[in-house]
Amino acid sequence: MTTQAPAHDHDLAPVKFSRLTRRGVLLGLSASQLAVTGIAAVILVITLFAGGGGSLIYVAPILLACAALAFVSVGGRKAIQWLPVATSWTWRSSGGQLVFRRRIVKPRPAGTLALPGDAARLRQWVDPESGAVMVHDPHAATLTAVTGVTHPAFILLDPIEQQRRVTSWGRVLATTCRSGRIASVQVMERTLPDSGKGLAQWWSRHGTRNDSWTSRTYGELITRAGPAGERHASTISISLDMKAAARAIRAAGGGNAGAAAILRHEMSTLTAALRAADLTPSGWLEPGDLALILRCAYDPIVAGALERHGDLGRDLATAGPVAVFESWSSLRSDSAHHCVLWISEWPRSLVYPGFLAPLLLSSGVRRTFTLLYTPMRSDQAARNIRKKKTEYISDATQRQRIGQIEDAQQSAEYADVLQQEADLTAGHGLLRATGLIAVSAPTPEELERAVADIEQSAIQASCETRRLWGQQAQAFAAAALPLCRSL
Repeated sequence: MTTQAPAHDHDLAPVKFSRLTRRGVLLGLSASQLAVTGIAAVILVITLFAGGGGSLIYVAPILLACAALAFVSVGGRKAIQWLPVATSWTWRSSGGQLVFRRRIVKPRPAGTLALPGDAARLRQWVDPESGAVMVHDPHAATLTAVTGVTHPAFILLDPIEQQRRVTSWGRVLATTCRSGRIASVQVMERTLPDSGKGLAQWWSRHGTRNDSWTSRTYGELITRAGPAGERHASTISISLDMKAAARAIRAAGGGNAGAAAILRHEMSTLTAALRAADLTPSGWLEPGDLALILRCAYDPIVAGALERHGDLGRDLATAGPVAVFESWSSLRSDSAHHCVLWISEWPRSLVYPGFLAPLLLSSGVRRTFTLLYTPMRSDQAARNIRKKKTEYISDATQRQRIGQIEDAQQSAEYADVLQQEADLTAGHGLLRATGLIAVSAPTPEELERAVADIEQSAIQASCETRRLWGQQAQAFAAAALPLCRSL
């Protein structure tokens, strides 16, 4: 993402996103496409040498199948790109891994989270110094902490203040690239049913309670309208790469205690950066706070009741779902049906920083919006950019040699690489951003209507969304849980 300089100090600068690269290994073909076409070429040559031209009729179905896999698009992807998804789905379906039911009479191992799928390996670690809960992934070698964030409504600010906050948020993201020990940063914004607890507390503190008609009417309105509303909650998660920080962890004592000490340093750095950006961290989440988020993600109908009764549902060891069923297009857990959308294309033209307002402010839809950032160290980013430049130049030379015309898409992608190099030279960080939207509804019919509404809102925000077919369970854990999970 790049920012254009404003014409005047009071103007809000538009921004532009880099395109999703579609350059292949050779002549626009990906490695899988080259493999399939190579297999077809080998079969063709062997057949011609062994049996002549007449024997082509026997291998024609194989050649046609390879051509279809390599060049036919299905749902915006080449058919060969669907092969890993379909294979994984078939494997999990034959092994009974699409259905999860908690064994309520068999306790889970101490310290693990009661989550389905590959998230079952996650373990909790309560930091004795900060009191925050840290989630350890032993397979990915990461340690994650979560903090809540409050902020004013961005679209209600004046353009000067909006521009200042955009610049400050860019500095926050840049801090995650400097240490080289951050695996990922997740920004999650979710809509929740308002239990009316906050409104009732405000009325009890500031309201005038008497026997007047106005007081009774106002009190009844708060009692009835409070639980019918919705509110927004934001969290930021930071994940420590324990492999990259191995030396520092050993110096801090090793093990989870040493990793927690290193993560605390990153947490304090992030907290200072957030405050400098006029964002208010509400403290790093404790086990009970994280348990409420996990429970409400899989069972959203109980969110209001759990908020009104602060002591219920705060056991992290039992915060997961009771049952989960995954289908090809959606996911069902406890009291809701879910569907995860991937933002496959960000705006290609210049847009202002509040371009996501139609998507984030859509009412009447229960959804969770997640931005997953993967920061890169400056040296790694520089090597990656040099590699891309070399590949683009060599591809352009090869296309020119065989007489293939250079198209606008390839030129635009190369211009994005040059812009990234200029931003990196200017001191900015380089991050890979992935946008996910988890939509929830009580019934399948309401879910499809909610998905259609979100897709329309995404179009208004100049974004393109795609449903993650065959990957709903893993995508839901990445989109709806603040655990820095990746796809």
